Amino acid sequence: MPRIPSPAVAALGLVGGYAVARWTKKRPLGGAVLAVAGGVAAREWQQAGGGKVAAGLGAAYVAAFAGSHPLARKIGAWPAVFSVAGGMAVASWAVTRTEG
Repeated sequence: MPRIPSPAVAALGLVGGYAVARWTKKRPLGGAVLAVAGGVAAREWQQAGGGKVAAGLGAAYVAAFAGSHPLARKIGAWPAVFSVAGGMAVASWAVTRTEG
């Protein structure tokens, strides 16, 4: 089974979690999507860089989710979600990429 790169998993978790919560009107379901994607990404981060990398990027993932809420008041929900998802993807890529 092909692996999905952790930057994509993290970004899709943020976007997908919001989309599921919004379209189903069930916030816990969106939270479940967010959590599952975060867990998958954390496993990849652990394999790529160890525990400290996984903890740091995991904290960034939670901060991106939390930060999207006040940002949404300023620029709108979808732009906020896409902004934090893009930022999370860049952070994940920058920390876990391999030089080569």
